[in-house]
Amino acid sequence: MKRELLLFCLAPVFFLTASADDGMHNHDSHLHQKLVDGENLEVDPERYKKFLSGLTDSQVAVVSVKGMVCDFCARGIEKTFIKDKTVKKIDVDLNQGKVLIAYEMGRKIDFEEIKAKIVMNGQNATAMKVLKI
Repeated sequence: MKRELLLFCLAPVFFLTASADDGMHNHDSHLHQKLVDGENLEVDPERYKKFLSGLTDSQVAVVSVKGMVCDFCARGIEKTFIKDKTVKKIDVDLNQGKVLIAYEMGRKIDFEEIKAKIVMNGQNATAMKVLKI
């Protein structure tokens, strides 16, 4: 129990001190796959169509992310954004380095806020575009 508590308390320190420029992070508890740089903002059309299913009156932030190397990275980003009450849906595409975030139509989407949340998870947001649906 003490060990888990210590790890929980030290996790934010690790993420805040990790270099965002190198695009890599270190988690001894899991294996890393290849580093994906989601530099361009193109999204797989089939994945995007599936993401839009059931959404109405929304806007979608398509965010390119550098540094997502494992499922742990993707789940961390999902958990961070789903806490926001204006987020309707989120999809993290680990293979393409993309995050799709569906927000309520009236919400002002702030790239700096999104970047800060992604950096807290150990990755770096490099670009964003917003699509209205």
